[in-house]
Amino acid sequence: MTPWATTSLLGSCAAAIMALVFVTVEAQHAHAGCTDYPGPGIDWSKCRKRNVILSDIDLSESNLEKTDFIGSDLRNTNLAGANMVKARINRANLSGANLRGANLNRAEGTRLIMRQANASAADLEKAEMFRSDLSGSDLSNANLSKTELSRANLAGANLKGAMMSFANLARVTFTDAVLDRTDLANSWTYRADFEGVDLSAVANLEQRQLDLACGDDQTVLPEGFSRPAAWPCADDD
Repeated sequence: MTPWATTSLLGSCAAAIMALVFVTVEAQHAHAGCTDYPGPGIDWSKCRKRNVILSDIDLSESNLEKTDFIGSDLRNTNLAGANMVKARINRANLSGANLRGANLNRAEGTRLIMRQANASAADLEKAEMFRSDLSGSDLSNANLSKTELSRANLAGANLKGAMMSFANLARVTFTDAVLDRTDLANSWTYRADFEGVDLSAVANLEQRQLDLACGDDQTVLPEGFSRPAAWPCADDD
């Protein structure tokens, strides 16, 4: 083999080794925080934290993007300002959690339990929250645009100033919820339960949405709206 060929071969081998080392280091770095002790500002992005107990812990301002919290106990956990974009919180329990200002854009939260939580000013746009229990939670000024809330329980929730445009509200329970200046523009309200709810200050509500929804004689309508003849709705089997 010529000296030139030998030098070329050694150079190629060295380059390959360096590339392998770089990829290995990058892979280690991408998951370096997954075993870090929980605390404010932690980076657990893309980590698997499924079916674990993390209640009463301070995770405020943490990076939890795409983190897997499926089935985990996050009761009373401080998640204020946390980045939870595309986080997986299906069947997790966030009751009493502080989610004020948290970013849960496109989070997966089917059958999530989030009773009495503080999610004011949180971003839940395009989140999947089918059959979730958000009863009694503070969702004031939250962004719930295009959120999937079908069959969710929002009884007693504070939705003052919340954005719910284009949200799927089919069969959602709103009993005793506060809907003061809540924006329902183009939301899907098929059999949404507004029985006894004050809708007088709801923003961008249309008659056709009421006609699809369920209410009763105690439902307070905005001025100029008429009570649908089908109210109260028959039992939905």
